[in-house]
Amino acid sequence: MDCPFCQIQQDKTTILNNGNHVRVILSNPRLMKGHLLITPKRHVEKLSELNQEEITELINKTIEFQEKILNTFAKGCDIRQNYRPFQKQNNLKVNHLHIHLQPRELEDELYKKCQITEGKIFTVLTEDEKREIFALFS
Repeated sequence: MDCPFCQIQQDKTTILNNGNHVRVILSNPRLMKGHLLITPKRHVEKLSELNQEEITELINKTIEFQEKILNTFAKGCDIRQNYRPFQKQNNLKVNHLHIHLQPRELEDELYKKCQITEGKIFTVLTEDEKREIFALFS
């Protein structure tokens, strides 16, 4: 398997923190300055594949580095994790679990380029949709 997170090369990646089970790296490519990735050292693709020690360290590193972002250079921080097995791996999509920490500011570049239009795609839940989804998860 050709997994860039399993085969991290120090000369191509900036590792900010190496824990026992996870590492924190600069995202490259990045969406904004300070965009970090927190990824388990063991190759897994979904959160449910992590053991308890990995989950604990992943969440603790996420909290620790979100606070570092908030205390150093941004007023906000988005935390994101995607699972998209239907997409092929490429330089923007890696089949290895990773958490994105994205420093955010009011009307920053990401907002101006794409999130400004989000209001147009959100819709109010209908009563039928609420019942349907509730039934699926009950």
